[in-house]
Amino acid sequence: MTTLDSGFSRGRRWLRTHPLAFDAGLALAVLVCMVTGSFADPHGSPNGPTFGDRTPDASSVLLMVLSAAALVPRRRVPLAVLGFTSAVTLVELIADDSPAPVAMGAVIALYTVASRTDRPTTWRVGLATMTVLTAAGMLFGPTPWYAQENLGVFAWTGMAAAAGDAVRSRRAFVDAIRERAERAERTREEEARRRVAEERLRIARDLHDVVAHHIALVNVQAGVAAHVMDKRPDQAKEALAHVREASRSALNELRATVGLLRQSGDPEAPTEPAPGLGVLDELLATFRNAGLPVELARTDDSAALPAAVDLAAYRIIQEALTNVRKHAGPDAKAEVSVVRVGRTIEITVLDNGTPKAAPADADTGGHGLLGMRERVTALGGTLTAAPRYGGGFRVQAILPTTARTGEDT
Repeated sequence: MTTLDSGFSRGRRWLRTHPLAFDAGLALAVLVCMVTGSFADPHGSPNGPTFGDRTPDASSVLLMVLSAAALVPRRRVPLAVLGFTSAVTLVELIADDSPAPVAMGAVIALYTVASRTDRPTTWRVGLATMTVLTAAGMLFGPTPWYAQENLGVFAWTGMAAAAGDAVRSRRAFVDAIRERAERAERTREEEARRRVAEERLRIARDLHDVVAHHIALVNVQAGVAAHVMDKRPDQAKEALAHVREASRSALNELRATVGLLRQSGDPEAPTEPAPGLGVLDELLATFRNAGLPVELARTDDSAALPAAVDLAAYRIIQEALTNVRKHAGPDAKAEVSVVRVGRTIEITVLDNGTPKAAPADADTGGHGLLGMRERVTALGGTLTAAPRYGGGFRVQAILPTTARTGEDT
């Protein structure tokens, strides 16, 4: 059975790829049927039709050959083939007292027109063909107008038009389903590309935060080392040690972030978790070592947060303190508070810098505050960043503790 099914499938695929060969075989089969039917006499005896009591003449054979041969190009010029086969059928019905079943060619042609054109064309052409052929058989045929041969022409042409229209409708339905499936596939691919682009933007923000933070620390410590190298070499060595530690941390975080972009077959990416509020003390220690006094107030009890919220909170504090170190002046101090309020967590960073030394990107939308705002907006939170009354700057972010995927803590 499997061999039979595979052979049938191969034969069907071959016929689909060679439609002209299929139409030539169909034309030959129709010719055989017409010639065979021309030997049958429906009124040969009182008991019913007989076979072999009549033979077609040469003109009928010629018309049958012409009608069958016209079916070979039926897919390319369906209307022309229908007109030709209908004309051949009319000639046979009018000229012969015992017409051969030449109408079979017109029936196949009408089916082709109905299956390859639209419904209005099928109705117009089908009704015209049915009317003309049936009227010719009734008016010029050797039998009474109500004979079964005339009704047969009407029935066969009507069924051909209906069957062709049904095949065309089914084909259109299948094409519509296939087109919707392809569109859905394209939509999924576009959604995947969009998500990849968004992820790359998040990675770019992470890279900016890491580089800005550690390079700022390296710059400050290098300046301290250069300033005290001659008079206090021990303090210079300590500053250089901080430079080395900040550089190592920057490299580690860059490696972990860029590891997200690795392709299959690349070396394995680091498995360390992304930074979060759990390592906030280590982050603040790096700023204190860089000469920025930072005080911390926490009332969140170090409760677990969704990964995206935890990383965003860490990066916001890191970027805000980096801005304080860069813009608030040498005598600035900073305060960081992390407060859990209901289903939100509030991150606040304050400094006492002078108003003129406020972060340069507060009004211009530089990359630092812009990155923080994008992170907060992506999580459904709010961010405010503005100078404080009397001096200094204030950054406050309110983040939901429920991730957008529905994860609650």
